Amino acid sequence: MSPSDSELRGVAGIDEAGRGPLIGPLVVCGTLFEQETIHDLNGLRVKDSKMLTPRRRTQLLEPIKRLASKIELRSISASEIDRLREQKVNLNEIEIRAFVSIAQALKPSLLYLDAVDVKAQRFGTAVSERSGLSTLGCKVVSEHKADSKYPVVSAASIVAKVERDKAIKLLHEEFGDFGSGYPSDPKTIEFVRGFLSDTGELPSIVRHSWESVNRIRDELRAKQLKLG
Repeated sequence: MSPSDSELRGVAGIDEAGRGPLIGPLVVCGTLFEQETIHDLNGLRVKDSKMLTPRRRTQLLEPIKRLASKIELRSISASEIDRLREQKVNLNEIEIRAFVSIAQALKPSLLYLDAVDVKAQRFGTAVSERSGLSTLGCKVVSEHKADSKYPVVSAASIVAKVERDKAIKLLHEEFGDFGSGYPSDPKTIEFVRGFLSDTGELPSIVRHSWESVNRIRDELRAKQLKLG
């Protein structure tokens, strides 16, 4: 579906948080700013959310919301990611669909994307064409590490990360402290290993299709065979 022929306006940035974790949602955010508020956004000295402390991200959230003329969020759960991957939809395609949906909702005249494809231009072309924005005259800039180059993308990065952190906090309250949810976090790996050992299955908050999860399954299976 293409956006309506209403006038494009403002500058937008789109970024994601939670692409790599094996627990929790993938959150994609788009932030739209009018040209006259860009200077004020620059004054906030926003940067890539990964370079900020959780406290600083939270501090910046309200000023970003005040300055933005529109914010769009898409949260894709672990179970939804697994469902799509079972249908042979890869992670890049999952993200493209979310980016396209947000681009259509924002309708900016200038759009910056933090590219998830190894070929940044290919990613930008996909979003531009599939959103219908290219036919309306929107200029799309798609680059790697755009969240550290363009404040509008930094703002989207911060909002996405805060939203994912909120989601993880709620999951901690329900399932206990499993850490960050990333495969590099020993607490996360122990949570998955322990859950599998105790119950033989995994909760829906875990991305069952992740290679790191499959490795844990294989380890436990091998251990059980050895004991048997």
